Amino acid sequence: MQKIKFDFNNIFDFSVGKEHGVQEQDLTESLNFVKKAHEHLVKLTENARVRIKLGLEWTQLPYQNKTIIKEIQNLGNEIAGKYKNVIFLGIGGSYLGLKAAQDALLEPYYNEFSILRKKGAKIYFCGNNLDPNTLHALLKNLNPKKTLTVVISKSGETTETKAAFMVVEAWLKKTIGIKYGRQFITITDPESGSLREKTKKEQEKDKLSFRNMPLLKGVGGRFSEFNAGLLHLAIAGINIQEVLDGAGQMAKQCSEVDIFKNPALMYAALHTILYQKKRKNIAVIMPFCEALKSTADWYIQLLAESLGKKYARKIETDDNGIENWLQDKNRILNTGRTPIAAVGTGDLHSIQQNNIEGENNKVVTFIKIEKFKKEIKIPGKNDILAGKGFSELMNLAQEATEWALVQEKRPNCAIIMPEVSPFYWGALLFFFEIATAFEGELLDINAFDQPGVEGYKNYIYCKLKKPGIPESILQEVNNHPLVKEPKFIL
Repeated sequence: MQKIKFDFNNIFDFSVGKEHGVQEQDLTESLNFVKKAHEHLVKLTENARVRIKLGLEWTQLPYQNKTIIKEIQNLGNEIAGKYKNVIFLGIGGSYLGLKAAQDALLEPYYNEFSILRKKGAKIYFCGNNLDPNTLHALLKNLNPKKTLTVVISKSGETTETKAAFMVVEAWLKKTIGIKYGRQFITITDPESGSLREKTKKEQEKDKLSFRNMPLLKGVGGRFSEFNAGLLHLAIAGINIQEVLDGAGQMAKQCSEVDIFKNPALMYAALHTILYQKKRKNIAVIMPFCEALKSTADWYIQLLAESLGKKYARKIETDDNGIENWLQDKNRILNTGRTPIAAVGTGDLHSIQQNNIEGENNKVVTFIKIEKFKKEIKIPGKNDILAGKGFSELMNLAQEATEWALVQEKRPNCAIIMPEVSPFYWGALLFFFEIATAFEGELLDINAFDQPGVEGYKNYIYCKLKKPGIPESILQEVNNHPLVKEPKFIL
């Protein structure tokens, strides 16, 4: 089996010059620090209690029990054969990973043509936004009797998903009646939360209602595709084990302490050097494959939420050697590269202008596909395009984009996938996950929390008068209202 490769030639000074590129001396000087970061992360993952406490249990997802995986695969097959439509309600990692999988691993226009679905269910996503138009259109045009809904939420309280769930529940109840719960599956916290309580309550009435699966402890949303997304993979007819095997191969490769044998560690080290020494604070992720555009969107959340942190990490260790991570309020960093998603070749006619001639504060990561699933040969004669394959032109365009960036001293690198398949897509996701974790170690931050996300939620909860809001949050919102001067609104 081939492996995903990481080409980082265009990051070095011999390609883009000393001002903007990494010198081998920069890398050499960082090796001890990088090694310690790797050793620390590996040590943490060896203890189950620590993994769950710190949010590192996702590192174990490639090695899940194969019997359980088979059961999920069978459940997915059952659902796909029984229902015409399946709606997934979720936001953040409970949506982006699933959408990435659907676009990468299913045929384009999957929902539009039954022959592509092999007569399986159409799959829709909602609950990821508060725009009323999308949910309204969906429920107006679907038959509730032929629709199953999967709700993914750890707490059950996230506003976007909860609101959509309440609407879909009423929609199903109105048509289906008392047994409407048999057309719900919940994926939520195994013990607590409002969605777990709802699931328990409905199952006490009817064991066939609100069938459910757990969101595992210690697995944050943006790292949860190999947990929260498994049923979606199964319903879509994707072999789950192949995805996990790919992730497992990458996990094994990234356990190597030698940076020249560990692509994710090298990726993290080089980008940290470029960020800290060369002021490259923009991360452009550009797959040259339309199917991976949603995977780039998934990476946006992964990088932004993991590394965009105000405070440094403060590590406290108890008598048993168990670490506790706190915010070090004495070290304000406001750190983290800003990710931007693009896709080749379409965005060569938009964002590429800025990549080439805008501020030189970016690093572009390409994703190159060696073999596409399909090929189209261009007909005709006496034209430079005649006889060429689309995939040949796609890879030529990617190479040309590298060249153009190098001429302008713009650092870039490429992740090379043999093909877009369940195995290699699983490997790609784990590569980004572990690389992000390594980068968090190098920045000395907590890459597994997201305190900055709570601000808008707290404001909404205050305005909606949600019970149980701490007095300190109420005061913060009430004492700092938004200022809206009429003269500044045109």
